[in-house]
Amino acid sequence: MNLLPLPAFTDNYIWMLHDGRQAIVVDPGEAAPVEQALHRWGLSLQAILVTHHHADHVGGVDALRQATGARVYGPARERMPEPLERLAQGDTVNALGLQFQVIGVPGHTAGHIAYYCPEMDSAPLLFCGDTLFSGGCGRLFEGTPAQMLDSLDRLAALPGNTRVCCTHEYTLSNLKFARAVEPGNAALLHYSSQCEALRAQNQPTLPSHMALERDINPFLRVRQGPVAQAAQGYDAQVPLDDAVAVLAALRQWKNEFR
Repeated sequence: MNLLPLPAFTDNYIWMLHDGRQAIVVDPGEAAPVEQALHRWGLSLQAILVTHHHADHVGGVDALRQATGARVYGPARERMPEPLERLAQGDTVNALGLQFQVIGVPGHTAGHIAYYCPEMDSAPLLFCGDTLFSGGCGRLFEGTPAQMLDSLDRLAALPGNTRVCCTHEYTLSNLKFARAVEPGNAALLHYSSQCEALRAQNQPTLPSHMALERDINPFLRVRQGPVAQAAQGYDAQVPLDDAVAVLAALRQWKNEFR
């Protein structure tokens, strides 16, 4: 099985899985990169998985559905390009011989979902849309800090070898912020160097892995003393033992961070 990030727009990735004959794609914000990949490798598109309703994730769905006849799957409680099969927490999708478990992860949007495959070429695989990024998390456009914390906790509980397939190349900017939060985190400093080398060669930093994210991502580390103290340094009203308040402060800090 081949796992590929297809670049789109300025910093999006459309994830493609294919077995040399058939393919699935995740969050096709535009159709052209997918159509080019299908043509290049002689693939037929079996399914389209969508995590949330934002235009840079659904913009290519209609064209791809019409061109290929692929089945479309997306969140139950968001406005989506019809027709599609709507999914919520606990549902499953079978595509390309793989079974994906649907995880509800509201926060970035109200009905955001993720797709988790427990076994793909000997390791789990997660398509998490804009909920979790390497070194960061999505902005809270529709959800609350409590919802985002619950969603991130749910993802962080997945096995450490889970490949984390985010949909934006935000890693370097996220890690710059993470170093401001935890300047003494040795794992973070090492990972930052690795990612800078990859981007210098125009290579993707993704997928990441869940064990790594638990070590370096401040939004997964809100219960760690140094992270909570940094959040309190940004906003003196943040209680150190209130994970929701820590996450809310970190997210606001990141929104303003340059």
